[in-house]
Amino acid sequence: MKHENIYKLTLTALMAALSYVIFTFLQIQITLPGGDATSFHLGNAVCVLGALLVGGVYGGIGGAIGMTIGDLFNPVYVVYAPKTFILKFCIGLITGLIAHKIGHISTSNDNKHVLKWTIIATVCGLGFNVVFDPLFGYFYKRVLMGKPAAEVALVWNITTTSVNAIISAVVAVIIYMALRPALKKANLFLTLK
Repeated sequence: MKHENIYKLTLTALMAALSYVIFTFLQIQITLPGGDATSFHLGNAVCVLGALLVGGVYGGIGGAIGMTIGDLFNPVYVVYAPKTFILKFCIGLITGLIAHKIGHISTSNDNKHVLKWTIIATVCGLGFNVVFDPLFGYFYKRVLMGKPAAEVALVWNITTTSVNAIISAVVAVIIYMALRPALKKANLFLTLK
């Protein structure tokens, strides 16, 4: 594809904008004791989708930038912006690594193979987040807010992160499998190696 780097940067910017909009305006926020909050959202689906479309680094950066900006503009989440950037980048990185370096989904023409590795990569990326978001958040909150508030938030964070992961995985896989043939037909599909 001609101008592949410009296309990758454009898709990264699009993923950043999508993750910001979805995280900021389409979330269900739950206020917790101590002024903290957690939320149900599909921002992680954008991280995964970006990693599947443009690779782990670009997809991770897109999702991380968008949701970090969302954190920075929300007074409740502003202190969690560094944590968000690191974790969302890792979701994209893990998903992209497994999908493209191990599963080779962009070079395969076998839809069953692509679906299988898309699901595996998505589960691994979001599975990382299910484990490390609450864990990282617990220690982060313990330092900032003290032990009792961190323990209450931990239970809620495990719940919301798990629900977010399940819904995001389903949405990301469905959208990727639908976009793939359309992008190929339009000669906009990236072959990543």
